[in-house]
Amino acid sequence: MATTTAATNSPLWRDLREWIDHVQAHGQVQTISPEVDPVEELSAITFLGSREVGAPAFLFETLKGNRSDARVLTNMLGASKERYALTVGLDPTLSVGDMVRATRELSKRRIPPILIDQAQAPVMSNTLLGDAIDLTALPAPKFWPGDGGAFIGTGNVTFIRNPENGVVNAGVYRQMLHGPRSIGINMVPGRHGALNRDAWWARGEPCPVVIAYGIDPALFIAATQAYAHDDSEIDAAGGLKGNPVELTGATLSDMLIPARAEMVLEGFIHPGQTAVEGPLGEFHGYYSGKAEMRPVISVEALHYRPQPIMTAALMATYPSCEIGEYHAIMRAARVWDNLEAMGVPGINGVYVYPAASSAAGLMVVSLKQMYPGHTAQVLALAAQSPAAAYCVRWVVAVDDYIEPCDINQVMWAMSVHCNPSDDIDILRKTWSYRTDPSLAPDMRPYGSKALIDACENHRHRSTLPKRALLRESTYQRVAERWDELGLKGRVPQLRSFHQE
Repeated sequence: MATTTAATNSPLWRDLREWIDHVQAHGQVQTISPEVDPVEELSAITFLGSREVGAPAFLFETLKGNRSDARVLTNMLGASKERYALTVGLDPTLSVGDMVRATRELSKRRIPPILIDQAQAPVMSNTLLGDAIDLTALPAPKFWPGDGGAFIGTGNVTFIRNPENGVVNAGVYRQMLHGPRSIGINMVPGRHGALNRDAWWARGEPCPVVIAYGIDPALFIAATQAYAHDDSEIDAAGGLKGNPVELTGATLSDMLIPARAEMVLEGFIHPGQTAVEGPLGEFHGYYSGKAEMRPVISVEALHYRPQPIMTAALMATYPSCEIGEYHAIMRAARVWDNLEAMGVPGINGVYVYPAASSAAGLMVVSLKQMYPGHTAQVLALAAQSPAAAYCVRWVVAVDDYIEPCDINQVMWAMSVHCNPSDDIDILRKTWSYRTDPSLAPDMRPYGSKALIDACENHRHRSTLPKRALLRESTYQRVAERWDELGLKGRVPQLRSFHQE
């Protein structure tokens, strides 16, 4: 990860506070001033307040038992395509399909971070070291009745550098509060953060770690995505928002920390140091297994801004889950990129449905069939593409005149084009998650994927009945008279018309 010493363009917003002002101007943040208990009540308000798609973010100002001046922001992005669009500089009125297409272009950009002096870094306004730190003073939420404890880290970003090659991983890993200077961390084996940690341990050394709370939403988005090991999430975050992330030097190591975060912890993960962690109510609507011994972060330094805003990510069923529309759009764009990188032609659209277990269940790919076996190729490669290999279990292919983001069109295609005995294949021993409720414990994480061909049968297309469609000239005439006729909303976009 390279750094520069000057910004390359004028930023729209630079940090969480400026982002809140930005989206609040669009009615996208609700401030809650009455006292709220961070033990289950904060999460209940977030859950119930976000049961409709497009619900606002919630900024909690007064927390019961809070012995600090910290505040808590929940539902930062959630099931809001508007807040995602405002975060990455897109028109919030765009359709989801157009946002996927635009995100593909944004995702290609890489803008390296800039390095600023500690004296200029807002997060360095206050610093506590050693025993002066008491994390139990903070309003860490306990989300669900069966959670193992309060979780200080759900909407934060953790940075771990590989000691061999210097590559820094920025990832979102849940963290349970154990004590004044002790935090549990749960990392999926094989993910880049865990690999970097293990590389330190293989050398017999503790792993330095930096944890940022109240982070730039673009950095949060990038940290939730699966990039190549040598591809920087920090550079990707800069590309998404169009201006560089500002970093400054850490206190305890040669790591760099987000200079405009609300709060940053520095510490170490020592080999063999563990404590009981979990469970936590997760994105699939179930608790994540059982309480288990997991690694512990020993916190040595705490940096924070005045009245810091902690970002907390509720894991719940859609649309109340923080892993919502932004993740669906980002994942769809990356799958589309993966398919093109593999040389697959004819892709017209991709969507991963957020309601299907937070974009972990159902993916639809729209394609223009160009040769025998094309649909089978797309299904197999999309299912095992780097961006979809993990978790996605239902993969549907539809023709190019079907909008993959429109579940009504997708259901129609599945109902009229898919003959289950011929058009559904199963991939076995695929990559699922360790708490997959559809699998017996001894089978996890080896799952399966259903590949559903909902395209017109390529072999027999010439025998299909003729589609009943509007004439294009008639469509254009009605579209031009839309306002005159008093019809509501936008003119529906059609992809196919009557053919003589």
